[in-house]
Amino acid sequence: MNRTPVQSSNILSVGYDQDTKTLEVKFRPTKNKGTRVYIYFDIPYFIYSDLVNSAGFGSVGRYFREAVVKSN
Repeated sequence: MNRTPVQSSNILSVGYDQDTKTLEVKFRPTKNKGTRVYIYFDIPYFIYSDLVNSAGFGSVGRYFREAVVKSN
């Protein structure tokens, strides 16, 4: 899966597979953890699209928390 780079202090890139509705989120490394890739299932395409464009939330991280983390 190809990931699209995003402008975020915590997220490096996001990818999406339309056939499986799978979202991949690659996070920046931290002091305690290296680079991590998290996979989320049953994510509608519009969430991926909005995430790449940080639709209406002003940041990719904020949209990610609202649209993906809080909904799972």
